[in-house]
Amino acid sequence: MERFMSKTVLVTGGAGFIAHHVIENILRNTDWNVVSLDRLDFSGNLNRLHDMMDEFDAETRKRVRVVFHDLRAEINPMVARDIGDVEFVLHLAAGSHVDRSIEYPMEFVMDNVVGTGHCLEFARKLPNLERFVYFSTDEVFGPAPQGVNYKERDRYNSSNPYSATKAGGEELAVAFENTYKMPIYITHTMNVFGQRQHPEKFIPMCIRKVNDGDPITIHSDSTRTIPGSRFYIHAADVADAMQFLLELDDSKLEADYGDAKCPKFNLVGKQEINNLQLAQIIADAQGKELKYEMMDFHSARPGHDLRYALDGDYMRKLGWEPKVELTERIGEVVDWTLQNDRWLRCEDE
Repeated sequence: MERFMSKTVLVTGGAGFIAHHVIENILRNTDWNVVSLDRLDFSGNLNRLHDMMDEFDAETRKRVRVVFHDLRAEINPMVARDIGDVEFVLHLAAGSHVDRSIEYPMEFVMDNVVGTGHCLEFARKLPNLERFVYFSTDEVFGPAPQGVNYKERDRYNSSNPYSATKAGGEELAVAFENTYKMPIYITHTMNVFGQRQHPEKFIPMCIRKVNDGDPITIHSDSTRTIPGSRFYIHAADVADAMQFLLELDDSKLEADYGDAKCPKFNLVGKQEINNLQLAQIIADAQGKELKYEMMDFHSARPGHDLRYALDGDYMRKLGWEPKVELTERIGEVVDWTLQNDRWLRCEDE
């Protein structure tokens, strides 16, 4: 459609793990230009963008511009000029490490609430804004009892400052749509994995420990018999879903929940898998024995939940779901990571 040709997209947190996959997907599947906004800290790494963009020709690489800015400060007129006019804003910049949020809660208030407010305030002044997408998390719903998969409009029950501040960012987005009639979507995404993920995360950590012959700690319930479980989803599938939502015709959306504003969408992997099963798949992919120990992590660590689960039926009804099976995706990531093992060792990423 003509509406979606030759656009410019602002991606906040563009040097982060998920966001750089989103940028890659845009470059591969559209002719759009991208502005990557990042402050380059614990989670932002320009090496991600550099490595990813090396796969494209020089003309394609020219479609990406990088602007340095910390969203804890407002986007002032100089930064706004550097960004320029954009039609789409994908707000992925966030503090996302649960342990860090427990230790430094106010940093996460600044990053995830104040930073989101500054991004929304910039976006509402854009003359040609077509869609603003706020990237949230499954953790806003809190722990999911067995058999419960949360729908988009279920109640929130934050377990830690990270999830609480992401929920706070959501409420700001809803308020800006109500007050300023901005075209805003909200996504909830389950645990994301893929190439160039920070080495402390569970899947790259498993790849490294299996490769080195070290035991893996599997977080479990208090009986040390039930591992934690998730609906893991590959970052490329998340990027594909984001593109789907940018091109979605609003007329296809259901009028829901008493005319509630800000349509919400759960981005969910194809299947639920517990962390012991996942570690075994990673070991099998390397042809190595799995060494592990079960540990009651959650009873001793307030703010961490054993099971998260979202219902992905709404996105399926709209016409989107992950294209590749989980086991195949994990195999791809294991192979790629072992061939690019500097991403397993870069602890200061």
